[in-house]
Amino acid sequence: MSTLRDITTADDYDPNSMPVDQARTYIRTILTPVTAVEQLPIRSALGRILATDVISTIDVPGHDNSAMDGYAVRHADLKAEADVTLTLIGTSFAGKPFAGSVASGKAVRIFTGAVIPAGCDTVVMQERASVVDGKVKLGAGVKPGQNTRKVGEDIKVGAVVLRQGQPLHPAEIGLLASLNIGEVRVYRRLRVAFFSTGDELVSIGGTLGPGQIYDSNRYTMHGMLTRLGCEVLDMGVVRDTPEAVEAAFAEAAAAADVVMTSGGVSVGDADYVKQMLDRLGDVLFWKIAMKPGRPLAYGRIGKAHFFGLPGNPVAVMVTFYQFVREALLTLAGQTDVKPMPTFKARLASPIRKAPGRTEFQRGILAPGADGQWEVRMTGDQGSGILSSMSQANCFVVLPVAQGNTAPGELVEVQPFEGLI
Repeated sequence: MSTLRDITTADDYDPNSMPVDQARTYIRTILTPVTAVEQLPIRSALGRILATDVISTIDVPGHDNSAMDGYAVRHADLKAEADVTLTLIGTSFAGKPFAGSVASGKAVRIFTGAVIPAGCDTVVMQERASVVDGKVKLGAGVKPGQNTRKVGEDIKVGAVVLRQGQPLHPAEIGLLASLNIGEVRVYRRLRVAFFSTGDELVSIGGTLGPGQIYDSNRYTMHGMLTRLGCEVLDMGVVRDTPEAVEAAFAEAAAAADVVMTSGGVSVGDADYVKQMLDRLGDVLFWKIAMKPGRPLAYGRIGKAHFFGLPGNPVAVMVTFYQFVREALLTLAGQTDVKPMPTFKARLASPIRKAPGRTEFQRGILAPGADGQWEVRMTGDQGSGILSSMSQANCFVVLPVAQGNTAPGELVEVQPFEGLI
């Protein structure tokens, strides 16, 4: 695994003009996932990351069974081009199978999920059958084994059904239950300490003084981290003094796997985050060739990873979802983490952009009059307009070389669903 020193001595390393994709690559190379493990009941494990492979001790299904309601028969009794009439000798219910064996010329009424009776190998759906006086008339052309599910068709004994590093979603929880697994080993939650910096910030419930604003970033960060399943430590607003910033970093790095801040990573005289990190930490880069979110810092403070997000509210969210989200999932133990997918959509409103950096504008994605996906912008794209994130349902990702774009052209969109 690379170190910060390896990267910063690379021939192509330029901390003052870091392209988006290069920054993502550099971050990935120095991530060290958590290793501590805990065992949880599966109902408490939703959203957690598996610490071991899960291997099935049973076949699923555990018996040959019917895929639908109908009649269990011997395929040898059926005809390819003519109907046949068989004698009904019983019923097989789900959980209450038919006890006997089925001889030639006989059939058993069967319901979805019920065990295929001994002697039978095929199920004729009830829509192709008619019953009169204890006999069932079956249609022609039924294939051998039709409408049946075989032992182990879904999962066989000894199969690896879930992999280490896989997140547990509702489907995985149900799958575990289907294997009679009530507890699983998962990685402990990733601990993230975060704070905002700035004398102008006031928490909810406080009284604004001259030039002050309410701190939205800390609440946004809390929401984004909670949605990712992190264990969060909110350290509040840290005032713009070297002593306060240094003490906050020391406390956060001692308590958490990751330290995350908003504000204080630009070049202002009162932005002490950069000064303290130059002294206490090891920082890979301070700026990204992107908009919004140019002043983004990443590095280490002791054993903790550090992400210094910008101060503007929209830039906080853009940088979190384009860089921090992927890193946190990896640090939490998830394997094969990739950026959220994008696809092309038709532009419905014009975009102004100068070439030279990647931009993440906020858009509203919807089907057009012809049914094709199209995207329109939310309006003013200023990095302080948090309402643009609330109104939008996607990012419009504009690459470095792209300039102004006219309606009707195709652009890359990244939907918020599954991301935010």
